[in-house]
Amino acid sequence: MSDLKNQLRADLTTAMKARDELRTATLRMVLTAVSAEEVSGKEARELDDDEVQAVLRREAKKRKEAAEAFGGAGRVEQAERERAEGEVLAAYLPAQLEDADLTAIVADVITRTGASGMKDMGKVMGAANGVVAGRADGGRVAAEVRRQLA
Repeated sequence: MSDLKNQLRADLTTAMKARDELRTATLRMVLTAVSAEEVSGKEARELDDDEVQAVLRREAKKRKEAAEAFGGAGRVEQAERERAEGEVLAAYLPAQLEDADLTAIVADVITRTGASGMKDMGKVMGAANGVVAGRADGGRVAAEVRRQLA
């Protein structure tokens, strides 16, 4: 079993003992998503740490989008709850790259791949996402690649 999944389970037990309702509900939700991912497809399997992180990123993105939707609809209480759940999940994800670091990574990838224009965006995105490895949102990476290739 992955170390990250074990950490999530241990933290769930701690949150339950501390009667931390927000953390308990959030960790249960993410562990359910991990379990669903494990049994999806043709046969059940154990997820490794990278796959568990992918599930965490997906769930954090859902929380962010829901918070924006609730906020736009004037449902402040629900928007705050979604943001709080997102913060709980963010604690298990790697720190996001600063803009300057992302700019440097994309510039390096463009140099290494020999990209010369927007026609090479797919090649640059593939290489950049490999280097970034979940430390920046795909939209941020794509925007930076577009900016530098334009």
